[in-house]
Amino acid sequence: MRSLHSTIAIMLAASLAPGLGLAQSYPLRPIRLIVPFAPSGPTDIIARVVTPAMSEALRNQIIVDNRAGAGGNIGMGLAANATPDGHTLILVSSSFVVNPGLYSKIPYDPEKSFAPISNWAAMPNVFVVHPSVPAKTMPELVKLVQSMPRKYSFATPGIGTTPDLSAVLLRLTLKLDAANIPYNGAGPAVAATIANQVALGCMALPPAQPHIQAGRLRALAVTSPKRSQVLPDIPTLAEAGYPGQEADTLQALLAPAGTPQAIVQRLYTESIQALSRPDIRERIGAMGYEILASSPRELGAQARAEVAKWSKVVKEAGIKVE
Repeated sequence: MRSLHSTIAIMLAASLAPGLGLAQSYPLRPIRLIVPFAPSGPTDIIARVVTPAMSEALRNQIIVDNRAGAGGNIGMGLAANATPDGHTLILVSSSFVVNPGLYSKIPYDPEKSFAPISNWAAMPNVFVVHPSVPAKTMPELVKLVQSMPRKYSFATPGIGTTPDLSAVLLRLTLKLDAANIPYNGAGPAVAATIANQVALGCMALPPAQPHIQAGRLRALAVTSPKRSQVLPDIPTLAEAGYPGQEADTLQALLAPAGTPQAIVQRLYTESIQALSRPDIRERIGAMGYEILASSPRELGAQARAEVAKWSKVVKEAGIKVE
């Protein structure tokens, strides 16, 4: 008579067999990877750095499809409504977790519309000042702004971007009487701060980094949980005495909800393999990102937490984009 343990083992193997077979036969055709932003932006670049290695491992091409517009909502709506067979994926930035609070209506549900696969990499924002500003540290800047209400403003790369919301969160938390001046992108925000048109700035690290290193901007703090590898001498906001201000820009791979778990796991595994390659790590690290390669469960938890966090900030600040 067959033992109970052997019976359970056989039943378990039988239950796993369809999933294993599905994962091994996948993909059946080229994979469409939607990037909900224009070409040459950080998300697009990272997609094109990582996907060749994944295409090689999957033995089928991953084709990047740029679908920009409405702060990423157009591309995210397309992905949310795609057939959940693993042949349409999307690589999202932090607009994925910000837009639910920012827009009155969006074409996806951040928790129900997608199957999380992995947050590939994260990039901090950085608080900077023009060199003429007397503050050399974040506490000195806070004291300066508090001592001169309404004199100072923060240049940011646009309403509802994570740098913009980072400055809003700091202002709300510390009750700073300052304003955000949102520009149309990081380039104009950086240029305005360098020209001292706006003395303070908060922007993503990559566009600010060369100007920090050249002395055209002074970095005071980064918004990541730990120091950036490209600016190791610049403290985090928590180290500067302001915890709870973390705001990384994510780069997360998602599939439409209902995508078979075996395919999700295969894509996660291939992501990990690609992101472990030294050449890929070097290229992404040079952009100011830190490789995370988080698990589907970790990404799901992060997305839920950040949707709640940024929705609260947006509501308290009274920010709306239609």
